[in-house]
Amino acid sequence: MVEVVGTAPTSAMFITKFVYRRSWKSNINNIKLYFKNSIYLLKMTLSEQQKKEIAEQQAQKNTTKRVISPELEKILYEAIPVLDHGFVRVVDYMGDDSSIVQAARVSYGKGTKKVSTDSGLIKYLMRHRHSTPFEMCEIKYHVKLPIFIARQWIRHRTANVNEYSARYSILDKEFYMPSKENLAVQSTGNRQGRGELINGKQADNILNILKKDAEQTYADYELMLNERYDGSTINENNKGLARELARMNLTLNTYTQWYWKTDLLNLLNFLSLRGDNHAQYEIRTYADVMIDSLKRWVPITFDAFMDYRVGGMELSGKGKVVIQKMMKGQKCDFQTSNLSKREWNELMESFSFKEKIL
Repeated sequence: MVEVVGTAPTSAMFITKFVYRRSWKSNINNIKLYFKNSIYLLKMTLSEQQKKEIAEQQAQKNTTKRVISPELEKILYEAIPVLDHGFVRVVDYMGDDSSIVQAARVSYGKGTKKVSTDSGLIKYLMRHRHSTPFEMCEIKYHVKLPIFIARQWIRHRTANVNEYSARYSILDKEFYMPSKENLAVQSTGNRQGRGELINGKQADNILNILKKDAEQTYADYELMLNERYDGSTINENNKGLARELARMNLTLNTYTQWYWKTDLLNLLNFLSLRGDNHAQYEIRTYADVMIDSLKRWVPITFDAFMDYRVGGMELSGKGKVVIQKMMKGQKCDFQTSNLSKREWNELMESFSFKEKIL
């Protein structure tokens, strides 16, 4: 871990070695979790006050009769870096795998004495998409993320959210800047996706524009407030604009923070969508960190999730007929399948018929 000068007052930037998988869906039997065989550098900024508060939280010792997850306890309150200035922290949780079993059986104990029996039940619940037993577990995250990613994230509406308020406080002078490896043209086949990389001078120009715009709008933000981000006054003779008005000028790559609490069922839905290859890279990095917290928290549910939701796939009736014909050695092609081109290609890719992909 290397310490360098940060961008916020009284802060340091820690560059931590970190594994980022392009998608943990790509190989469910070989998931690379963070802090192993590092291939990607991430930066995170924490103020001295934030580091002090985290240390105090981690030093707490409490006695409880409630179930706990020992592995999740090890990273409780820890700020795990994401992107250049972001992080994810697990700050609270309720329940574990046994809570799901208990709810499913409406029992009084922690479930059965055999882990294999509990595992079988959880797999059954996952396979048949039962919902309420998984809703009995909850988890709360503290997340620091760019505003444009927060706007995607908040689309997952079944959660409790409290965001850092720019009406009451001044936002930190921190902006997300993508690396050159993540600058790409618009995809021609996916209206929401990226295509080939942009290289050379054009990439440098784009990064310069992003940096210049972010710095200029933040300077104007301070000027309108008549206050710098360190709390000092710019001009004693001027009045500052209300914070709720000055904030509208900030760019979408400005970082915000929130507390996000959700139940296990909706966390699984979030991870299945935002950890997918089709999700935007920036939000996938957050899903990557959160998938590890899921494994630590509810390992049996994690295994079932990876098996049935991530590693499995849903077939339409027509898709099922196509696979049945192929298994029988019968002729089947796109023209006679009655599938859309996208569904056909997804089906062929999932069953490793790559020569049939259009």
